[in-house]
Amino acid sequence: MDEHLFIVTYDIGDPRRWRAVFNLMNGYGDWLQLSVFQCRLSRRRHAEMIATLDELIHHEEDHILLLDLGPADSVEPRVVSLGKHFKPVEREPIII
Repeated sequence: MDEHLFIVTYDIGDPRRWRAVFNLMNGYGDWLQLSVFQCRLSRRRHAEMIATLDELIHHEEDHILLLDLGPADSVEPRVVSLGKHFKPVEREPIII
């Protein structure tokens, strides 16, 4: 599968919208810090996530950044991590 690793960070002005974005992001990736997620996404999942985020935010007040770190299976991010260890999210089986 052609997936990329993304770091998604956001600054949402309203607590209700912040919670909605946080809950949405929990379905797409691993929570790293308060408003930061790490996501392993196919093109389709990436497009779905962006479309849903676009509907949730107020464009004049909120800000979301998506950083594409490259192909998930071969990415070797150069990250400085103080405190907890940073580990790129790996592909795991999904149990339905």
